[in-house]
Amino acid sequence: MRKNQILGVAAASVVLIAVIAVFLLRSKMGVSRAPEFQKGMHYASWSKNAYDTFNSDESLRKLSSIGCDWVAILVTWYQDTCFATKVFPTERTPSDKGVIRAIKVAHENNMKVLLKPHLDIIDVSYGGWRGEIACARETDWEEWFENYKKYLLHYVKIANENNVEMFCVGTELTESTLSKPDMWRQLIKDVKKEYRGKVTYAANWNEEYLNVAFWDELDYAGIDAYFPLSDKEKPVYDDLIQGWQKWLKEIQGWQEKIQKPVIFPEVGYHSSEYAAMAPWTHESGSTLDLEVQVACYKAMLDTFWDKDWFYGVYWWDWGTSVSMGGNKSRGFTPQNKPAQDLIQEYYARER
Repeated sequence: MRKNQILGVAAASVVLIAVIAVFLLRSKMGVSRAPEFQKGMHYASWSKNAYDTFNSDESLRKLSSIGCDWVAILVTWYQDTCFATKVFPTERTPSDKGVIRAIKVAHENNMKVLLKPHLDIIDVSYGGWRGEIACARETDWEEWFENYKKYLLHYVKIANENNVEMFCVGTELTESTLSKPDMWRQLIKDVKKEYRGKVTYAANWNEEYLNVAFWDELDYAGIDAYFPLSDKEKPVYDDLIQGWQKWLKEIQGWQEKIQKPVIFPEVGYHSSEYAAMAPWTHESGSTLDLEVQVACYKAMLDTFWDKDWFYGVYWWDWGTSVSMGGNKSRGFTPQNKPAQDLIQEYYARER
């Protein structure tokens, strides 16, 4: 055999070995090329050590027992104001040790993991939430994106080392995504150079998701789906189904344009009256009403469950103690409420 033929065979063998290695690695991580329906829950803590406890382990086991096969694990870093450029962890940021433990326990209980970084504001007097993060000067934007990338890559390393199946590159960062799409596109490329799993972004339900310009870079298009559904004090299921129709039409038209599988990385409702009027608010307010929460959950699931472009939901939120929630809680969590039973019923179904 001639020397160049030998070199050609050797090169082909190297390529084949690399392809096989990537296939085996993706199989180990549970990453497939086809989109996967995600029966999910958002797992949240704003405590340094809460994920690193036996209570957290028990809570994750409970989550698996109600049929969740995916869990979005929250980590939050902060910046001082909406116009700051530095991002950093605080005492409210879960420790790396705890995050790794939560990932491991989720996997041990047959749940796949979406690692979901959030960025929040410490001083809200100049702007109240992450969607308003913005910079006045181009140099400040460049500094912010560089610091934000370091934040993401810190968790990408954890995700790779612990076989995390999906990574969320951002959540509801409206001003930055709409004003700096090219910077976001480069950021996503930088993340994908390092990360081996699937990648998504969680856009705000309002003007953001329709106008994000980089959905083509992602595996799933994510909407944090806090759409207002009814202004009634105590809406019933039929009111909520009707309330979804406008938004369903809008989402379907958008999905036809971007041609991506859609997930809701975050959606939830208080167990109180008026829960469907402004679902995004963290003020539980109003009167305790467990039936309204159940109706909201059921209406959302019935509206989207069988859509061939829809690939799952992560409910906000599940806490690190099995005793959280309960029938006297007006908060978001479905834990120990009738909404938990509804989730278990639906997640037992084939999709």
